[in-house]
Amino acid sequence: MKQALILNLEKIKFLKSASSANDFPKDIGKEIAFVGRSNAGKSTAINAIVNRKNIARTSKTPGRTQLINFFEIDTNHSLVDLPGYGYANVSKSKRKSWDYLITDYLQNREALRAVLLIVDSRRGLLDSDKVFIDFFLPMKKILHIVLTKSDKLKKREQENILNTVTKEYDQNITAQLFSGTKKNGVDIAQERINEIFTFEG
Repeated sequence: MKQALILNLEKIKFLKSASSANDFPKDIGKEIAFVGRSNAGKSTAINAIVNRKNIARTSKTPGRTQLINFFEIDTNHSLVDLPGYGYANVSKSKRKSWDYLITDYLQNREALRAVLLIVDSRRGLLDSDKVFIDFFLPMKKILHIVLTKSDKLKKREQENILNTVTKEYDQNITAQLFSGTKKNGVDIAQERINEIFTFEG
């Protein structure tokens, strides 16, 4: 039996930022991308998962991540921070360029193994999240939904949002509750990342 891969996510380091496909690193190894609405807590989630304070920049201004940022764990495994969608106060032309960049990456990147979709648990799946899911699922790659800020919900509310998300998409996704500030669910996300990188499908 093949031994399970256990990566030390704390070894992560910034590799490069890309504003176009021409700027992407070589399309080799395995990558997991983070995506979500601009105010869903994506940067906070990434920092908590890799146990680093500022590997992904956080800001009180949603939409600060305007490039695709690549982070290397080792020579064969990377995490990728995609620009947020749906909220950022930017021009239509800028938002269209973001959409094109994200679409290009998701459709054409051979190294991409999975997406961790960051969703604010207090708001649930909004229309823009569902548009992304409907776009991504036909690619037959792994989708794991991280329901952030769950510490701000009561236990029954946490159970309800998790059940709602998992039932809506049945067997096509996995999902979890998460709080970057309280570190709740960090271990679950870390285990899921290692499972995805180990999976040879």
